[in-house]
Amino acid sequence: MTPAVNVAKKAKITFNLHEYEHDPSAQSYGEEAAEALGLPMGRVFKTLLVAQEGDQKRLAVAVVPVDAQLDLKALAAALSVKKVAMAQADAAQRITGYVLGGISPLGQKKRLPTVLSDSAQSYETLFVSAGRRGLEIELTPADLVALTAAKVANIARY
Repeated sequence: MTPAVNVAKKAKITFNLHEYEHDPSAQSYGEEAAEALGLPMGRVFKTLLVAQEGDQKRLAVAVVPVDAQLDLKALAAALSVKKVAMAQADAAQRITGYVLGGISPLGQKKRLPTVLSDSAQSYETLFVSAGRRGLEIELTPADLVALTAAKVANIARY
């Protein structure tokens, strides 16, 4: 199993795993997951990494619905920094231990500041990557917040 699944098991939370056949030509990993699993786009969340103050060594995690864009200014405010920029792909993979399209907010190599979109609270359960392409973990927003020590804020733009 992946580190993300191991974290959920160790915490003894209720969760479900959903596997689907990943298409290497998919344009959006999150949208592919929603379509493959027959879910509304807003219920599947993508895990994005940002560099705080432009420093690729000071990364933070944003978890937003796949049908939304990350509001960088709102995320910076939530993190109490002046600005954030998208992290470089190689830095994101190195720090989390996951490959792009499979980055989970759970079980990362290093615990990073995490902010979850407040839209997550409108769902009983949500879906995030379980640590590899083609595998999603379904859990409650409260469990995701507890396992990642996430702050909840309005960071999604539609």
